[in-house]
Amino acid sequence: MNTAEGSTAGAPPYDQHPTAPLTAPLSGQPTEGRAAARVRDLHLTDSVRSARVDARAQGGQAGTWMPYLPASGSPCCPPGVDPAALVWAETVAPGGYTHKVLARGTRLRFDDPTGDACAHLLLFNALEPVERLNVADTQKIPWQAYLGENHPLLSGDGRVLAVVSGDSSGRHDAFCGTSTDAWNARKYGDARPEGPSPSGRGLFLKAAAKHGLSRRDLPPGVSFFQGVRVEADGTLAWQGSAGPDTYVELVTELPLLVLVANVAHPLDPRPGYVVGPLRVHAWRGEPTGPDEPRFTATPELHRAYLNTADYCEARGL
Repeated sequence: MNTAEGSTAGAPPYDQHPTAPLTAPLSGQPTEGRAAARVRDLHLTDSVRSARVDARAQGGQAGTWMPYLPASGSPCCPPGVDPAALVWAETVAPGGYTHKVLARGTRLRFDDPTGDACAHLLLFNALEPVERLNVADTQKIPWQAYLGENHPLLSGDGRVLAVVSGDSSGRHDAFCGTSTDAWNARKYGDARPEGPSPSGRGLFLKAAAKHGLSRRDLPPGVSFFQGVRVEADGTLAWQGSAGPDTYVELVTELPLLVLVANVAHPLDPRPGYVVGPLRVHAWRGEPTGPDEPRFTATPELHRAYLNTADYCEARGL
């Protein structure tokens, strides 16, 4: 590398970017040469120095799908929430994924702005990831197979990982899990994470790997915003979406590792891979306390909350 070119001496400060190209058009060049020059000027990448300036200039750009840093800068802060309290703000692309470790008591909200989002969710105890969402217990212990407000998301250890604290959609699924590579390859012709129709399982693997987890650590999950019901004959019936601008809110009752894949539901009957953007926000809060009606709403929920409180007290949480 040329020493002068790689030096920062004489370069503009990182937050000051030239408004004109670093190289002037060459009027004497043939048409092909002028076109090439325009490409170089457009991208500002004809030298290491100009490439650096161009790359840094992108830092102030807002993408359509992105996390907002800091979270308080989100343009879509949930109503009634102080932006300063936000700890996570992100718009997940259709066919995208995200992940986060959240403190106990955090409020976690998913928004479906278009009516086509499908938020597939896996939860793990962030302190001991061997404890994770158990969908069978989540349906069986509350005597309710359909997710809705005040429904607990339980671990296999009988503790409340999170609880649904708000729901304007009512269209969710705890039966089907997420899509697999084999399913998407057969239905859409492609299941690659970087392809046009990624599977939820494939995206969960990528998210899990960032936290030291592997394929064997991924249990069945739940999904929000695309409903499924069981018919009288036992078949699963697709309900689809409740429409745009619906939301689901959770309270995290333990420190959680949250994995989210925003992919088409496996039972979606539409021939194309249809999924819309998903907004995710989380903000500081408190876990459900013993004086709240939800804590003792049913004998089963009371026992699960007692198990959770016992674990947290022993851990000093």
